[in-house]
Amino acid sequence: MHNLLEVFLGSEIIMRNMSLLGARGGLGGIISLFIKFVIYDLCITGIMNIFGVSHTVALFIFLGILAVISFGGYMIRQRVAHGVDD
Repeated sequence: MHNLLEVFLGSEIIMRNMSLLGARGGLGGIISLFIKFVIYDLCITGIMNIFGVSHTVALFIFLGILAVISFGGYMIRQRVAHGVDD
């Protein structure tokens, strides 16, 4: 688990990077940084802490969860709009 000091220092670094990316890349850079922060820091680290696995195993678990969500969405779409292909 992160202690309060690590969270504060991490958010300070992120805000500094966001201001730099905002100056160079505009809104797209800020969104890209936010997505990377959410995926890597929250999801992957959360899986690592909950299950006590390595970074690589946590990444594969996360990708498996995304695959199951995608497959579930595909199955729902097929049931709702049967015969309609994009």
